[in-house]
Amino acid sequence: MQREASGSGRAGDGAVADEAVAGSAAAAVVHRLAQRRETFATVESLTGGSLAASIVDIAGVSGIYRGGLVVYATELKGTLAGVPTDLLSERGPVDPEVAAALAEGGRQRCGADWGVATTGVAGPEPQDGKPVGLVYVAVAGPNGGEVRQLDLDGGRDHVRAAAVVEALRLLAERIHGADVQDADAQNSDPATDHPEAPEVDGPEDPAETAGGTRGRAGTAGAGHR
Repeated sequence: MQREASGSGRAGDGAVADEAVAGSAAAAVVHRLAQRRETFATVESLTGGSLAASIVDIAGVSGIYRGGLVVYATELKGTLAGVPTDLLSERGPVDPEVAAALAEGGRQRCGADWGVATTGVAGPEPQDGKPVGLVYVAVAGPNGGEVRQLDLDGGRDHVRAAAVVEALRLLAERIHGADVQDADAQNSDPATDHPEAPEVDGPEDPAETAGGTRGRAGTAGAGHR
């Protein structure tokens, strides 16, 4: 499981910076999904709708964003987002598998290509033995899913804002991974291969023009509000 730490958040300028980063990350995701003609949905616990708010601030998002669920209470993670009740009972809301189930539940219940989830402990006090700043962001999509564990510093507002940014970054990485897979599939299509004429230069390898880096592989994780 990947772990990432964020620096301490501060009021004032720090809050503005967090919002600016979230807005930029949301715009990038919306733009790329529009190009791919795909949709996404959100399921939020600790962020309480902040992820959805950062998305709907982007002009033209109506054709991309299906909607979202805010499941702050543990039982609503099951009844609304479809997380198995036995999983919640056994592992609690701060768990890798719960985060993965939230993302997949949002994807299925909102009829979207991608699902994004946030859950963790924003503070000010630990919950169920889990420390403040322990956050999980998860993505479920057509090329599989991933959950990333974050160990965040700072106050409650910064933890929540950082969770939004990291959820969008993870989604961007998974979308890029789908781009690479699509390019690889196109490149291996027999219709585009010409082994009988090796002396003819073919088109540039799409896998090398996709841009960026492959999304980093992660393991399942989960979280708590």
